[in-house]
Amino acid sequence: MSTIARVLAQAKINLYLRVLAREASGYHSIETIFQRLDWGDDVTVRLTGGRTLDCVGQNMPAEGLGPVEKNLAYRAAVAYMGATGWPSGFAIEIDKRIPVGGGMGGGSADAGAVLRALDALAPAPLGPRLVELATALGSDVPFMAIEEPTVLAWGHGERMLALSPLPSRPIVLIAPGFPVSTAEAYGWVAEARGSLASEAALMSAERLTAWEGIATVAKNDFERVVAKRHARIAELVDELASFGASPAMMSGSGSTVFGVFATAPDAAAIARTTGCSPIVTATSSRVVRVDLDV
Repeated sequence: MSTIARVLAQAKINLYLRVLAREASGYHSIETIFQRLDWGDDVTVRLTGGRTLDCVGQNMPAEGLGPVEKNLAYRAAVAYMGATGWPSGFAIEIDKRIPVGGGMGGGSADAGAVLRALDALAPAPLGPRLVELATALGSDVPFMAIEEPTVLAWGHGERMLALSPLPSRPIVLIAPGFPVSTAEAYGWVAEARGSLASEAALMSAERLTAWEGIATVAKNDFERVVAKRHARIAELVDELASFGASPAMMSGSGSTVFGVFATAPDAAAIARTTGCSPIVTATSSRVVRVDLDV
């Protein structure tokens, strides 16, 4: 039996994100289109007798990731153990590329990757029940725990409808150099609710099968309120659009801005215009499988 699993924790973008009413629980419902990318964190899970988490990489914040017990990847492993009584211990290693506080689901991607890795190693896999564990960890984690590259999700992210995978397209990601607190971003949306138009888009199935259709519904309720506090967000969106990106927008609660291109963009020109170091990758039409060491 394999004791080591490796997987790419693929980053995500939100091609559409509507923040709905705040519930009695204190959480907001959302309506969103999640899209995986061909880029992310490398996650390795080893079966051991202890419980450890080690994070390294270019996008580790100087202050670290905080107490290990609060890390989503660690919590995902503990949740799996609690639900199944297996394994007796784990060692998680993460090579971090996705910026923390960037709106690309970095922590959630790692948590989903850990759940998928453990399920691939388990003698009695949970399969679809992984979503139940993921839901308790955060609204992005259920998507990261399934094997669909593009979904329409609502509720707390646990209600999902798989969409036909969109053709892979080049994408430019720009992290402006500052994180955005998700909790604060939700608060800003609530403050602006009276003036923030958040009407449901008419999304036919046909419209969501092509990038041209996606561009007509692409919007993010967080973008306006975050850009009000961080004007650089709106500037970067406009700059990417000027290079032909469609859509060009902010992902999640920020701060990463992305642009989807029909053909490979001039990354050097984008870097000169924005003054940032863009990450050039592609949207994904598949979920990278878990590799087991045998």
